[in-house]
Amino acid sequence: MMVSPIAKLMVAVALTGVLAAPACSGQTMRDRIKQRMAERRAAAGTEGRLPRAGRMQPVVLPNGAQLERDVAYGPDPEQRMDVYRPANARNAPVILMVHGGGWSRGDKEAANVVNNKVAHWLPKGYIVVSVGYRMVPRVTPLGEVDDVARALAFAQGKGQAWGGDPNRVVVMGHSAGAHLVALMSADPSIATRAGAGPWLGTVALDSAAYNVAEIMEQRHYPLYDKAFGSDRQLWRDASPTLRLTRAPLPMLLVCSSRRDNSCAQASAFAAKATSLGGRVKVVPVDLGHADINAQVGTPGSLTTAVDAFLQTLNLP
Repeated sequence: MMVSPIAKLMVAVALTGVLAAPACSGQTMRDRIKQRMAERRAAAGTEGRLPRAGRMQPVVLPNGAQLERDVAYGPDPEQRMDVYRPANARNAPVILMVHGGGWSRGDKEAANVVNNKVAHWLPKGYIVVSVGYRMVPRVTPLGEVDDVARALAFAQGKGQAWGGDPNRVVVMGHSAGAHLVALMSADPSIATRAGAGPWLGTVALDSAAYNVAEIMEQRHYPLYDKAFGSDRQLWRDASPTLRLTRAPLPMLLVCSSRRDNSCAQASAFAAKATSLGGRVKVVPVDLGHADINAQVGTPGSLTTAVDAFLQTLNLP
């Protein structure tokens, strides 16, 4: 009997850990296998279902827009950002986008990270900045969030030269990148130490890591061990929920209702932030982890929710 390649892959994934992975209530075995495959893609930094050529499909710039690639915001070769500017930008709001990839991989140029966001927000007058950063094992996630903070400070400093408004910056991240921007938002002293000033708000796209210490004490995916190891102080220091001691700036937390822990972690963070007087909204969406990243900027309820949040910050 011939066995299809996808069937072989699903069996291989099951045999290499799906049975040990956390299960959602009501999940079938097939659902668990698909979830495990999605987590492995995220851990590998692929973050999508397209082949590599599709993931790296060149972005199509709107008429008159400009792209400045690999702008250095620090001395390390990984401390680079890509700056997408609309035509005749003047006092433009800025979206600082942080890619995911399980804290160990990922690419600021990936199609799922930038293409639809550039297509949607540049015509609305935004500058979009996609940030690369040092990753595990070279640094811990705390080193990564320091890079994000440094990138924010650099973008604020260069904002006017780009035609942007350094006082109208929003930070956005997906997956591990969502964890990093949430951590910086929970403890703004991270940004202050890097020389960054206040920003308007934060959009976290499907992080399931608001309380890393809680995750590490339970059954979890191997990517967490690679990123956070056995250092309990690191677990705590890398937990946005545990670092949160005062009302954060406005935040939008998008979570996939198809994942077992994403919305629960986001809701616990939001509850604590709200108790401290913060304005944090959780938006569950019926999309896969990678699809959330790819579909921000495409017509639909997800983009509408993000735009509505930006409008609460007095942005277009």
